[in-house]
Amino acid sequence: MKKVANNHNLFIFIVISLLIGWAGVGIDSILPAQEGDESLGMAIWLVFPLLTVIVLRTFMGEGWKDAGLLPNFKGNGQWYFIALIIYPLVTAISLGIGKLTGWIDFSVFEFQPFVTIFWTLLGINIIKNIFEESVWRGYLTVKLVKLKLSDLQLYLIIGLVWGLWHAPYYMVFLPEGDIQTVLPLGYIPFTIIAVISIIVWTVMFTEIYRITNSIWPVILMHAVEDALINHLVIDGHILIENGFQIWISPICGIIPNLLYLLIGLWLRRKRIKICITHLKIN
Repeated sequence: MKKVANNHNLFIFIVISLLIGWAGVGIDSILPAQEGDESLGMAIWLVFPLLTVIVLRTFMGEGWKDAGLLPNFKGNGQWYFIALIIYPLVTAISLGIGKLTGWIDFSVFEFQPFVTIFWTLLGINIIKNIFEESVWRGYLTVKLVKLKLSDLQLYLIIGLVWGLWHAPYYMVFLPEGDIQTVLPLGYIPFTIIAVISIIVWTVMFTEIYRITNSIWPVILMHAVEDALINHLVIDGHILIENGFQIWISPICGIIPNLLYLLIGLWLRRKRIKICITHLKIN
């Protein structure tokens, strides 16, 4: 009976996550003063998945034991380190390829201003991602893992829910200028590419969480991503040649995403090896 109730709660969470952003868009449409990332609708989109998790865990029998709130530092130091360096490493490789091919122009890059703002953004995004990762890893991922789905099913469901939750942001809340800076496309093709990127990233996020059973290394990884690649591209610290953004952009380029996928699959192999070792010991 409890398992059925938990599955029902998971269904409620997914439905709310997929619909709440569009509800926010509708609210903004009847409040003309609301605009962009300062709107009430966007605030609702950001907050409601977390509020839903709090209600489900606190008042609908879920509890908090499996939320991954403990840091679990013991034995996981290497995974914290890997979580911190994944995005800088892949970004460095991508920038190197961009430099060699001439696809990326570094003439406007200034190291000191970039680093100063990066550290500020990192602190802000650590706080922001405490709330976000409590939802996507600390609730959605852990509940789906308990259903004993295949890894591919797990990645696709988490990635699609997480990605489609972003759809109102990409199609309405995100300024068009930011979209054109990342990829010179219309809203719909940009959203499709962004969701595919999130599905690819989901492999890494899922595996880091499953290895450590903690949201904290994922919080750090997510915060580094937000502070590094978005700042690098959207704030104009590098200039990518038109037509090559889809290949080399640190945010959604094919080459970076292939590297992220390879890292995610490597993490999966490591997790399986760890599980097999534990079974042999026990």
